[in-house]
Amino acid sequence: MLDYERFISDRVRGIDASGIRRVFDLAAKLERPINLSIGQPDFDVPGPVKDAACVAIQQGVNRYTQTQGMAELREKITQGLAGEFPQTLGRGDAGLLVTSGVSGGLMLALLTCVQQGDEVLIPDPYFVMYRHLVTLAGATPVFVDTYADFELTAERIEPHITQRTKLLLFNSPSNPTGVVASEVACREIAALAAKHNVLILSDEIYDEFWYPAPATPATPAMTSAPTSEIRNPKSEIPPRLPSPAAYSADVLLLRGFSKTYGMTGWRLGYAAGPAAIVEQMTKLQQYSFVCAPSMAQVAGSVALDVDMSEHVAAYRRKRDRVVERLSAHYELAVPGGAFYAFVKVPQRLGLTATQFVERAVERGLLIIPGSVFSERDTHFRLSYACDDAMLEEGLGMLVELARG
Repeated sequence: MLDYERFISDRVRGIDASGIRRVFDLAAKLERPINLSIGQPDFDVPGPVKDAACVAIQQGVNRYTQTQGMAELREKITQGLAGEFPQTLGRGDAGLLVTSGVSGGLMLALLTCVQQGDEVLIPDPYFVMYRHLVTLAGATPVFVDTYADFELTAERIEPHITQRTKLLLFNSPSNPTGVVASEVACREIAALAAKHNVLILSDEIYDEFWYPAPATPATPAMTSAPTSEIRNPKSEIPPRLPSPAAYSADVLLLRGFSKTYGMTGWRLGYAAGPAAIVEQMTKLQQYSFVCAPSMAQVAGSVALDVDMSEHVAAYRRKRDRVVERLSAHYELAVPGGAFYAFVKVPQRLGLTATQFVERAVERGLLIIPGSVFSERDTHFRLSYACDDAMLEEGLGMLVELARG
């Protein structure tokens, strides 16, 4: 019999199993978990999007597409970016690649841009994939501490920049904290990156889920998630998410369809930015993912015309409810977007976040320890992407746990 351990590479050994996966394994053993751990929308894919995919399959759109993506989808994405970023991505010389989700885009970008000896700046807390994909690419992750307000600023970043710094991973709205970078922060970070010849990789998978107005103590009653409708072209255009891509053409922007349209299993995203980099990512995709799923690309063109504002409003109400129920018992930065809160375990309990989560799981409540997303183990992440009844039950249990 072969020694199978001999065939496992060092690069894979350098990657830990996801702590989120361990929580999911625990969930499988519970009869009726209160699940505030899942990082995906609780609403279904809009009807017009599902219909478009079904028609595409029936009409035989089941083969490879061009590696860079279908022309119709690329054209719609290009038009949207030109309207949002006319001075940078809208200049006409930016590259565009349709990817197999934003996760696929992250892997392609890191394998393209960094190698052994390079350093990648990562804000702490961070999306669980970041440190491991950087390791897989052979580079060294360098963590920028953003506690306790979780604001990533140029002032916090600059001391970590060295001659080896190649790239900054920027994520707003943030997973796991829900914090949204301000216009000022985006502009100053873009200027700092230009000064030090650092590429910004801006992960904006939650770009539609942000709530510019602050949470208030008195909030409307939560309602069930509404249905989606095709956008009215005459409706008022909401303000756009602050992004470093508005201030610099030297930004590689990653966005996707998974969160906005509930298409997490469809694996569809895109990368836009410097053409020289995107061309190399396209070459790498040709020899890895080949292309994004064909029927999902057809459906993606339809999705871009679907109005999701009522779903966004529903999550804003849920966010307000989280802040209202927990702020008297826990320390938390008010989430400005996504559908997460990153909550500090009360020091008087004398528990690490991992120990606190274990207590919660014993009572059937699933949340994620902060050590999955951070070099610290002081906070936990909860997701309010669930139905209202489950959210209320989970918040009630968290209040009880805070009281010890």
